[in-house]
Amino acid sequence: MKSLTYAIFATAFAITLAGCATNRTPQFSYDASVPPLPTVQAAATDNTPRPLHVPPAWTVARGGIAAGTPTGRVENANAAARVEPRREGYYNAIQIFPWSEGALYQVYAAVGQITTIALEPGESLTGAGPIAAGDTARWIIGDTESGSGANRRVHILVKPTRPDISTNLVVTTDRRTYMIELRARESLYMPAVAWAYPATPGQRRAVPAAPIIPAEAARNYRYALQVQGDSPPWRPVSVFDDGRRVYVVFPAGIVQGEMPPIFVLGANGEPQIVNSRIHQNVLIVDRLFGAAELRLGSGNRQQVVRIVRTNPTQAAAEPASTTTGGSSS
Repeated sequence: MKSLTYAIFATAFAITLAGCATNRTPQFSYDASVPPLPTVQAAATDNTPRPLHVPPAWTVARGGIAAGTPTGRVENANAAARVEPRREGYYNAIQIFPWSEGALYQVYAAVGQITTIALEPGESLTGAGPIAAGDTARWIIGDTESGSGANRRVHILVKPTRPDISTNLVVTTDRRTYMIELRARESLYMPAVAWAYPATPGQRRAVPAAPIIPAEAARNYRYALQVQGDSPPWRPVSVFDDGRRVYVVFPAGIVQGEMPPIFVLGANGEPQIVNSRIHQNVLIVDRLFGAAELRLGSGNRQQVVRIVRTNPTQAAAEPASTTTGGSSS
């Protein structure tokens, strides 16, 4: 009976051990090369009107063709500053002019038709008389708005009372001054006009600068690695500093796993959080240290790699010496 009980106990113990072995997380080595992540297209759509082709930039006129008389110079300068509608600037029936300070934009209107001149979203009329026309008797001019909040947009509405007339229009806003020349035709007209504006410094998307990894000649190899227990697949391949920061280089395949956090060891060996950031497969620590630990996992399965500063002359000869076993103080 005792032998039967012992056999049952031994079998159960063996099954327990087998279960523990089965539940143990397997280790694997990272690949030497890793394919780039696929580019994910944004699902959101931008309904802001854009030209079929980006309108070519307007070349600033410098007075036009030389003339021998003052009146000739004025005529040539005005002619050179006139911006006519171009096929490249159309978005459906909207003519989108490239914005240029001081240009004379040509707008064609027709009897019985309304032409809308749209300002930039968020732009507001300013001054006591923000819309001024040379001929207010034969041109009907008004303004309205569309949208709300940041999408609020001012529209100037113009309509001639007869064909074959022309005048000029000056519009002042909180951002710029528009100079427009209106020309009336019998039936040909431009339904809508808008502008493409150069991006201001505040509108330009800020692109964070990539950290500069020091060149080989500027690297100080004065840190050694000490691995506790088995060598983990994320074990750094090298550690160096540039006199201000420490760079911990992991295998290129670290993206297939998890990069461990780093803790700087204080005077009494206590772990301290330190400012750091990641650039590709390099962990950049924003200050030098005497010792630090990379830790991943918890409990008795925690993997630890200690980084210890060594003598500079030794580090120069052995860039990333490795000691397997317990950590040393």
